[in-house]
Order: sequence, then structure tokens, then C-alpha cells
Amino acid sequence: MHAPITSTTRLPIGSDADLAWVRQQVRQAAADLGFNLVQQTKLVTAASELARNALVHGGGGHMEMTVLAEGAHRGLRLSFVDAGPGIRDVELAMTDGYTTGGGLGMGLSGAKRLVKEFALDSRPGEGTTVTITDWVTGLPAPRTGAP
Repeated sequence: MHAPITSTTRLPIGSDADLAWVRQQVRQAAADLGFNLVQQTKLVTAASELARNALVHGGGGHMEMTVLAEGAHRGLRLSFVDAGPGIRDVELAMTDGYTTGGGLGMGLSGAKRLVKEFALDSRPGEGTTVTITDWVTGLPAPRTGAP
């Protein structure tokens, strides 16, 4: 989906404090755009995983947060960029349970499941860019039979 850009913000990822700032900024932007609480939580969780990967595996980098508008639709695109060693086997890295850092191995694959759009570009020796995009969806239907 190609959407007009309304604004882009670049945030550094070089420390644990930066990770907290990234999470806070993503949550605020998502709330401002009208993402519901569940959508916000999914987006912040994906952003947290990808920012941590950029810090731990990529040696740091930055996140570009872009507010998107397509007619009445609003969205958020987040790109996590590092100049680290890259991912030698992207297919393997996307497999649930695969880890090089001693974690659960759910970071990349888990982030992909949490958002509408996911793209990974990695070149060994050059770095990695992971871009996720999500769109504000309508209000959930009311529960039937609720008092």
C-alpha cells in the first residue's frame, strides 16, 4: 500500500534508555492517530522487540517513525535500521524458536505477527532494516448479550 507521508521522526537506538523512549514515542503516536489499546499494545510490543534487536544484534542504530495518511485511513510505519553484521540466513532467523542471543527466538517472527505489514532487508556485513506498518482499524463491534 502506497500512502502519502504526513511526518517522519528519527529516534536514536543506542542504549536501554533509548529503547524506553522509542516505546513511549510509538505508544503516543499510535494513541494520537486513534489506534485502540489492543492495537497500541501490539505495535509497541513489535517496536520494542525490533529496537532491542537493533541495539543488541546490530550494535545500535535508529528508528524512523512515519505517520501515514491515505484518505480517511491513518497508519504508522516504523523502520529499524542498524549497520551491524546483518542476518546471514533470514529464513532461519524468521523461524519461531531460532535465537542467536539466548532469548526465546520470537522477536522477528513475533513482531511480524503483530502488524499488518512487515519487511526485512539484511545484508551480511552491511546491516539490517526492518520496516513494519500498521493501520488504525474501526471500533470493535459491541458484545452481544452483555448487560
